[in-house]
Order: sequence, then C-alpha cells, then structure tokens
Amino acid sequence: MSKRLMSKRLALLSAAAFSVFALVTTIAAPLHAEEKTVMVGGAAMYPSKNIVQNAVNSKDHTTLVAAVKAAGLVDTLESKGPFTVFAPTNTAFGKLPAGTVDNLVKPENKATLTKILTYHVVPGRLEASDLSDGKTLKTVEGETLTVKKDGGKIWIVDAKGDTSMVTISNVHQSNGVIHVVDTVLMPAS
Repeated sequence: MSKRLMSKRLALLSAAAFSVFALVTTIAAPLHAEEKTVMVGGAAMYPSKNIVQNAVNSKDHTTLVAAVKAAGLVDTLESKGPFTVFAPTNTAFGKLPAGTVDNLVKPENKATLTKILTYHVVPGRLEASDLSDGKTLKTVEGETLTVKKDGGKIWIVDAKGDTSMVTISNVHQSNGVIHVVDTVLMPAS
C-alpha cells in the first residue's frame, strides 16, 4: 500500500474517530447544560435538581440549609413533593434578634425550628402568577400565609402580620419551586 493511500486512510479514520467522540460527548453531556437556570446566591439553580441540591449551592442560603439540616428536613425537601418554598436569605435570618438562629439550631429546640421552617413550605407548585392578591396559603406547618401584591411586587404576610418581600420568584426545582424572600416568616405560636 502506498504511503499516500495509507495517509488518506489514516486521516479518514481519525476524522471518523473524532466524529464518534464528538457525538458521544454531546450525548453524555450533563442534562442541565441546556436547562434554563436562575442565579440565586451566585449559583445556577437547575430545574432538574431538587430543592436541597440547589439550595446548598446558594451562598445566600447557608443559614437556611444549616437550619434544614438541624431540623432533620433534608429527606422531606428531597422527596417528590411538589413543594413551594419561601426561602429566606442569610440577611433575612440576620434580621432576627441576636442569638435567635444559634438558639434555634440547638437539638433541644428542634421542634420549634421545624415549626418555623415548615411554615415556609406550601404543598404544591405555586408559580408567581398563582400568588394572587389576598390569596391564603395553607403551609405544611398547618397555619396560613397571605399573599399581598403591591406595586408589582409580591409580599407574603405571616400570622403575626409581618411581611416578607419575594425578591426572586419562580426558581424551578425538580420537586417544586422556590421564591426567595427577604424576611423570615413566623407562625402565630
């Protein structure tokens, strides 16, 4: 076989191998590479990941993640759901009186912490468009939240009458949706 013919065959085989490699790489690429994401706390939130898998990547939700772990709610928020979560930022937790968070994450306060966290969770997948003015939302904790719309913004009113503004809405998850809020919501008791 001539060197020229061998070179052509080698070039053809190389091209074919490269094409197969490119095809395999495209097929094996992560599914979330094509997903529409929302940035929260400097991290992309992938709709194919669950609430916990996404929240752990947000630098704005480290307190919430620590609280969810302390309350033993990781498995619940990783389950099928769907859930709508009003997710307070670290700044929201920082608005609480000094020492509140440190006290809540103590093992002896697990029941109180669980009550507060589950007050931020509503069964079902509620988009911002579902949050109409005056709508009441029954939380997993058992009490209600009320939606207030004002000036194009969505506010969530807790049992004590305090409000929390939705700062980022419709952060889709595989098992629900997150709406980032700027204040911790508190149940009546």
